[in-house]
Amino acid sequence: MREFSLPALYEVPSDGNLTDLIRRNAAQHPDTAVMSRKADGKWQDVTAREFLAEVRAAAKGLIAAGVRPGDRVALISRTRYEWVLFDFAIWSAGGVTVPVYETSSPEQIQWILGDSGAVAVIVESPAHHEAVASLRDRLPDLREVWEIDRGGLETLKAAGAVVTDAEVDERSDLANADDPATIVYTSGTTGRPKGCVLTHRNFFAECGNAVERLSPLFKTGECSVLLFLPAAHVFGRLVEVAAVLAPIRLGCVPDIKNLTEELQSFRPTLILGVPRVFEKVYNSARAKAQADGKGKIFDAAADTAIAYSRALDTPRGPSFGLKLKHKIFTKLVYSKLHAVLGGRGEYAISGGAPLGERLGHFFRGIGFTVLEGYGLTESCAATTFNPWDKQKIGTVGQPMPGSVVRIADDGEVLLHGEQIFTGYWKNETATAEALADGWFHTGDVGTLDEDGYLTITGRKKELIVTAGGKNVAPAVIEDRIRAHALVAECMVVGDARPFVAALVTIDEEFLGRWAAENGKPAGVTAAELREDADLIAAVQKAVDDGNAAVSKAESVRKFRILPSQFTEESGHITPSLKLKRNVVAKDFADEIEALYRG
Repeated sequence: MREFSLPALYEVPSDGNLTDLIRRNAAQHPDTAVMSRKADGKWQDVTAREFLAEVRAAAKGLIAAGVRPGDRVALISRTRYEWVLFDFAIWSAGGVTVPVYETSSPEQIQWILGDSGAVAVIVESPAHHEAVASLRDRLPDLREVWEIDRGGLETLKAAGAVVTDAEVDERSDLANADDPATIVYTSGTTGRPKGCVLTHRNFFAECGNAVERLSPLFKTGECSVLLFLPAAHVFGRLVEVAAVLAPIRLGCVPDIKNLTEELQSFRPTLILGVPRVFEKVYNSARAKAQADGKGKIFDAAADTAIAYSRALDTPRGPSFGLKLKHKIFTKLVYSKLHAVLGGRGEYAISGGAPLGERLGHFFRGIGFTVLEGYGLTESCAATTFNPWDKQKIGTVGQPMPGSVVRIADDGEVLLHGEQIFTGYWKNETATAEALADGWFHTGDVGTLDEDGYLTITGRKKELIVTAGGKNVAPAVIEDRIRAHALVAECMVVGDARPFVAALVTIDEEFLGRWAAENGKPAGVTAAELREDADLIAAVQKAVDDGNAAVSKAESVRKFRILPSQFTEESGHITPSLKLKRNVVAKDFADEIEALYRG
């Protein structure tokens, strides 16, 4: 199939903007908890009426400080309650939010603030404040800086005391659906980040249709979602706005180191994450079972869950024997995994990278269905997703209602719909290229099945062509290899080479446990073990599993274990955890050459 579309389920208001949502919630659900924030280690609910009042108070401060309609205001912070509060406050003051990853370097901050022409910036911490202060002489448009951790919100509230509610409402009413709501900068995997201009219409179309199609997951007063993705990423913004649009209760977690504890205390009904989160849940549970001497039981339970899920897609369904085994393991294993995830949820939404068929079946088999979706910053996050009642594991779902997916002659995925961005900020050349012929050219390669379900097979620019002329899409085998508990990252190489090979990094979190189980010294590092026969054999198992998913010509023949993980600080991954392949290839050129010697 070359093209597929679905009718819209949500009508975007032509003269409205996102601030209408918080005013509507306060009017229609004044005493309903729409937010939760941590206070003294405990979750504290914030009602729709209280949230509107806090947003207005902050917006008054922005107006008093001279923020004008259309002004860009940057926001540098981890994911926390104040992030959502300031996002809506900026819109309520008539401004445009420019999110910046809290891990960004001074050079990246300078580029985003300077390119967007931000007149003010809200930062979280003293470190962020210092970074911005060091750039002030290179940012002529920047006038104001407020710091959340040093009373920035209280300062704004005090300054805004002279501004009336009527003035805020007047500002809130100025923007229409087609005005910019935010400028979200791309990850910059291949160069300078580009600013994607997303309008209020984009978010209404995106979140309105998603909430309607997934309505059982967004019941007001019953459902809740815990946001632990970076709010600066467009996927995080999807969670934020969709929760407010529904509305359902939203909680924010700034640090995922204690994610398990946060899930168990907040107990969300819906989780939105990236594949690495779900891989970690599986790998951690398996490793714990093995440490407790129950590894065989866990593996049998996992195999049963996968078989049960696969049987659900057959005409006859699971057999009596499989149902019985599934029931036993529900009590012994699956219920404990549910508790790790908070105990109340039955669904999650995953994006950012392929989850993998086996893991998809595992989670559905334990009664916690992970719905995969696909999208980009330019498509305002998800542009396809698996519906809750018609999931096809291994695909990224059907088009967003009201949008179209087309497969070009060369296999590229093209998109059209109200959720597609209007262009790149101050970059007409890139905009014309991306939106040629009225379609957004994603750069991804994929296929559509007879029911309009999309499968992504790789990136056009990342396709490897071996010396023998074989086209290889790295994503398929990389995702399979990376699913192993020991593997942090995997990058396939082989362009113009005689065979496919890979660079592999070791997950530091699991290395210590593996080392203890395999008689290695405590505190040993990947750099010290990279030539260790046992570690090489363990990684070889991960590579063998990856090879099982592809043809012989596409399989990894050799690999090298690198001394350390790829990090944002090392310059090898973006804040959204995408590999900077060109940087890795340059920095590890000697390692790659070693793969093809002899």
